[in-house]
Amino acid sequence: MIDLQPLWLTARLAATTSCILLLLGVPLAGWLAHSRRWYKPLAETLVAMPLVLPPSVLGFYLLLAFSPVSLLGQWLQGFHIQLVFSFAGLVVGSVLFSLPFMVQPVAAALSSLPDNLREASYTLGKSRLYTFWHVELPCIKPALVAGLVMSFAHTVGEFGLVLMLGGNIPGVSRVASIAIYNEVEVLNYPAAHVYAAVLCGFSFLVVLAVNLLRRHSERLAA
Repeated sequence: MIDLQPLWLTARLAATTSCILLLLGVPLAGWLAHSRRWYKPLAETLVAMPLVLPPSVLGFYLLLAFSPVSLLGQWLQGFHIQLVFSFAGLVVGSVLFSLPFMVQPVAAALSSLPDNLREASYTLGKSRLYTFWHVELPCIKPALVAGLVMSFAHTVGEFGLVLMLGGNIPGVSRVASIAIYNEVEVLNYPAAHVYAAVLCGFSFLVVLAVNLLRRHSERLAA
């Protein structure tokens, strides 16, 4: 009998991460799209680093940072917060690891909007915040959906960061990718096949949805 708990835990982790990224990543993308600060390239580099950084590296440094022997870990323990080998820690790590998948497409879409769109809103007496949320964001709905879908899918496929930061604890950190590894280790290939097939099917649907969304947005632009 296949254990469905890793699949539900994966969906919960991906959904939580995507919601947080939607709240934090969209304002960050807006700042990157419109800022002219000298340190903007540094911020863009930090945001994009998870694209090239091995997940185990990020997981290792987060493990050290959140460890009870570190200054940050001791400070968190003062508030009874444990991020090492916990679901909350996986959420924090997943948000950092999937950040570019939300920020970059949204920032690129915002940068492509004509300047007169914002200027017209300012002329009508609307604030920058109002213009951003009620004028710019409705114009880039395909980019928002693509960022949300890709963030969700990227979190579903995490392995190295989850294993390093969360371990292999049933009901806490044993997501689907870890369950595949665990079943292969004990030579339970039928169960591994089920988990792998679910992830393959999900990945196919995500890529298909993103491609259809891109074609739809191109038709609207034409």
